[in-house]
Amino acid sequence: MKNIFDKQVGEEVINRINKLTPESKAQWGKMNVAQMLAHCCVSYEFVFTDIHPKPGKLKRFLLKAVVKQAVVGQKAYSKNLRTAPEFVKVDKHIFEEEKSRLIDFIRKTSELGGTYFDGKESHSFGILSEQEWNNMFYKHLDHHLGQFGV
Repeated sequence: MKNIFDKQVGEEVINRINKLTPESKAQWGKMNVAQMLAHCCVSYEFVFTDIHPKPGKLKRFLLKAVVKQAVVGQKAYSKNLRTAPEFVKVDKHIFEEEKSRLIDFIRKTSELGGTYFDGKESHSFGILSEQEWNNMFYKHLDHHLGQFGV
């Protein structure tokens, strides 16, 4: 898996994002391209903002026990997976705003680098390694950019 903390890889992902247009169509799923960009921002919002409440003890236990490995492991996501409620984006989003936010998050993540994330606590999964953070960030972006053919 590519390393999102590497600035060159971050720029490769950004170049893929820049190939999207407001008219880009999904090859699967229900989200339009602006919703997908907003959806991809959520992973970064958990890290860099306080707009999402932390899950309670029971939910966090279940997330760690049932979901964590699928999210932070090496295996790619399959199409049409169920989405956590915090990630569901059904309302209208402005393409250019969401695109800009996502690019800013990716650049910030690359600038901070993997050592910043190594041992950092995840909102939902507890302490993660640098590799787990990378897997979570990169494969999510790769999955959804592939969804839109870029």
